[in-house]
Amino acid sequence: MSTHTIRVFKRFERIWHWGQMAAIFTLLFTGFRIHGTYRLIDFGTAVTVHTWAAILLLLLWVFAIFWLFTTGQWRHYLPTAKNFVKVARFYAYGIFKGEDHPYRKTYRRKHNPLQALTYLLVKTVIFPAIWISGIAYLLVSFGLLDLAGANLGLEFIALVHTIAAVAIVLFIIAHIYLLTTGHSFVGHVKPMITGYDEVELSDEELAYLRSNEPDVLKR
Repeated sequence: MSTHTIRVFKRFERIWHWGQMAAIFTLLFTGFRIHGTYRLIDFGTAVTVHTWAAILLLLLWVFAIFWLFTTGQWRHYLPTAKNFVKVARFYAYGIFKGEDHPYRKTYRRKHNPLQALTYLLVKTVIFPAIWISGIAYLLVSFGLLDLAGANLGLEFIALVHTIAAVAIVLFIIAHIYLLTTGHSFVGHVKPMITGYDEVELSDEELAYLRSNEPDVLKR
């Protein structure tokens, strides 16, 4: 294995990441206003902005899911038991002792085992909870959905939506914190701006890229 600088994050992936970030922060800002946490903006404005930001984010997620499965990038989000304990130990203990990260990005696995598991849980549990509860709340508010027969009310839907939102806030805090560890903050963020990062390649992978995808390798 040898280390090379290659394009890890494709253009759509970077647009998806930053677009998702902008939408989520907008949703959190307006959502907590709707919840009554603060009163910096008008309630009606918060509801309108929140609704449109949610619609735009849902559309972005639809395109992202299509892109993940048509390009095969979904494989990077499959968790694996290999080196999982080492990575978990590093984040729980080794990181505070100045130890080197036990995982190195490869061409086929750009996320470490703990990252892959976390992203998978966020995408399959927390995000769906936000989607379903948010859409249900909107439909009930417009009188397009009657939950009386299911013994569910707006309070329960709002509770699920709020819990999911808090979970996303905790994920963001952890995500930003980890960006400040190890290498410099800029060093962690730069790959999601330029697309390029250092990755370990086998001789076969390097030969394949040089032959079939030479534009991926940074000259």
